[in-house]
Amino acid sequence: MSKKQFKAESKRLLDMMINSIYSQKEIFLRELISNSSDAIDKIYYKALTDDSLTFEKDSYYIKVEANKENRTLTITDTGIGMTQEELENNLGTIAKSGSLAFKTENEAKDGHDIIGQFGVGFYSAFMVADVVTVITKALNSDTAYKWESHGAAGYTIEPFEKESVGTEITLKIKESTEEENYDEYLDEYRLKSIIRKYSDFIRYPIKMDVTESRPKEGSENEFESYQEEQTINSMVPIWRKNKNELTTEDYEAFYQEKHYGFDKPLKHIHISVDGTVRYNAILYIPENIPFDYYSKEYEKGLELYSNGVLIMNKCADLLPDYYSFVKGLVDSEDLSLNISREMLQHDRQLKLIAKNIKNKITNQLKTLLKDEREKYETFFNAFGRQLKYGVYSDFGANKDVLKDLLMFYSSKEQKMVTLAEYISRMPEDQTYIYYASGETNDRIEKMPQTELVLDKGYEILYFTDEVDEFAIKMLMSYEDKEFKSVSSGDLGIESDDKQADSDNEAAENKELFTYMKDVLAGKVKDVRISKRLKTHPVCLSTEGDVTIEMEKILKAMPNNQHVKADKILEINTNHEVFQSLKAAFENDKEKADLYTNLLYNQALLIEGLPIEDPVEFTTNMCKVMV
Repeated sequence: MSKKQFKAESKRLLDMMINSIYSQKEIFLRELISNSSDAIDKIYYKALTDDSLTFEKDSYYIKVEANKENRTLTITDTGIGMTQEELENNLGTIAKSGSLAFKTENEAKDGHDIIGQFGVGFYSAFMVADVVTVITKALNSDTAYKWESHGAAGYTIEPFEKESVGTEITLKIKESTEEENYDEYLDEYRLKSIIRKYSDFIRYPIKMDVTESRPKEGSENEFESYQEEQTINSMVPIWRKNKNELTTEDYEAFYQEKHYGFDKPLKHIHISVDGTVRYNAILYIPENIPFDYYSKEYEKGLELYSNGVLIMNKCADLLPDYYSFVKGLVDSEDLSLNISREMLQHDRQLKLIAKNIKNKITNQLKTLLKDEREKYETFFNAFGRQLKYGVYSDFGANKDVLKDLLMFYSSKEQKMVTLAEYISRMPEDQTYIYYASGETNDRIEKMPQTELVLDKGYEILYFTDEVDEFAIKMLMSYEDKEFKSVSSGDLGIESDDKQADSDNEAAENKELFTYMKDVLAGKVKDVRISKRLKTHPVCLSTEGDVTIEMEKILKAMPNNQHVKADKILEINTNHEVFQSLKAAFENDKEKADLYTNLLYNQALLIEGLPIEDPVEFTTNMCKVMV
């Protein structure tokens, strides 16, 4: 037996690995299984060039065995094994990867790829084990060897008896402490869960002796336990199968199997790219919104695999925020990973994959909108708000990607319509795309501000989401047609003759409106004759970028900046109330004050705004009644 020391730098690296490189201790099993898969791959590679060697895939496997009594966990493979020299090089020097060297020599043969690159994964075993023992016999070798280490103290190598080619790694699992539960790595169900989470798509079977129960002979109520060897992993991932072999039911079953949601997906996207960056992906557009979607707890991202091994459970960089509802996974052999294989180096490959995925999702949604309108409306009812946030966020950088996917309720169609559909129906004399904002469609329909626009036969889009106006302000226009709120100070509808009549009437009543403006000082920016009202006596309009609905939304936010809309009180001079107001101004200023405040509060109520002084309002109502 030869006792050897790790090099000084290897000791430091081993300590760092145990304490900081990996974020979760369960990763050790992924690393050891990946190494076993590499060892079998190496036999496969040799078989490609060595006629004396045959590769029968059914003969190769990985086995995981837990012994609670002895506190050992053993991972056995039928791979290529290691010579004494390879044990020295690969396990005696931390971060020297035999897999990487082998990969470099045998790059990209027949679609197989070696998983290991860094040569540190093996040492993750020391996160959970006091002692690690490796018994191995190399292909075409008569001698087997045993490598053993208690950690940073060093290691021993000695000849050993082993009949079959391959490697057996045994971990002496640490005793549990108050802070750490190491017993879980000896639990059958926990081990199965870790294998399925990280190594479900390793191409070779991962076997375990699983405890099952069955009725005792002659008894229906008594059961007995027995051990049965089972293959734990799926091996062949669905994304590597030919699309023609798969049905919608297959994709839906995989969606349920991966626990992407309790609903059925509306659509799936299966991507296979073999170009500058090779990758496969399966993406799902869900039908229903997750209960925590708009909470801090929701994590966006796709599962990320590197050659069938799970690297990240939620890779947020693969999805833009506005498509954060998409579920699924990406598997690539070409990603640059960091030393722990838990995180990505942010590089060109990742950006290319993310860009392509974004385009695929956009095209799928456009196809859904065109060919399966009912399904698209189901999707939009669930996730349309997120698309609108996408238009608004990042200073409108993504508005051109998303604008054709937006939908709003139409006053004319009485259903959801796209902006393209609205534009296609616009009369030749219509200059703007008109919209109205409110809490519900019913409330918007009753708004006084819509009267003139509807009277002209123009369609109005109803904005009921809090983000709608913010998104449209960022969009600014669609097909060179600007958006215009029905509450805007200037609707761009009045003819020159009517404008002249309004100007004359405004001049005649200038003194009254100035008086009313003084009465409402600090509440409204101005009091004017309304050009839009027909049956209602009064309404509020706004000037500037902030509308009344935007003011409501901003006021409700936690960091309320007390932003207010510049409100204009509009008076319908053709309404009989105006004549009473005018008479009061000429004969009874106290009554004129009363009427002015009542009209202002009436306008607030119409907008769904709170009355500033309810007691004063009810007192004023009583005065009018008396």
